[in-house]
Amino acid sequence: MSAPFTSYYFEDLALGMRESIMKTVMANDVVGFATLSGDHNPIHLSDHFARKTRFGGRIAHGLYTASLISAVLGMYLPGPGAVYLSQTLQFRAPVRIGDVVTVCVEVVELVEEGRRCKLKCEALVDGKIVLEGEALVMVPARRTAGQLKSAATAS
Repeated sequence: MSAPFTSYYFEDLALGMRESIMKTVMANDVVGFATLSGDHNPIHLSDHFARKTRFGGRIAHGLYTASLISAVLGMYLPGPGAVYLSQTLQFRAPVRIGDVVTVCVEVVELVEEGRRCKLKCEALVDGKIVLEGEALVMVPARRTAGQLKSAATAS
């Protein structure tokens, strides 16, 4: 991404529009998420504990990975002004410290009433889906010339 964000109005959206980000999961990200969320499960924070689990080592919080979806929705598609309404999540595989996660969202449905946009969401590591689901967001409308004139008159 070259720009700090992209912002779409509801009228700008079309089925099939896609956006993605990549993020390397760092140990300090996992510790920071534990601090922020209050989830100090040792599977995320203790090498000694996590080695004894079926994962064989520390894993990132599932909701840390899911939070990267929020980053795409809030910054790129639809972008600033979009309001999260709901999210489904299916966790398919663990994300480990050092993994590069690619999060992709795609517009799959547009509902004019209420300016709702449904997006398919996936997180992948090495091409394998680790998380998938759907998000529903409300998207701002483009103001028409008449709306702008009304707003100026009301001030």
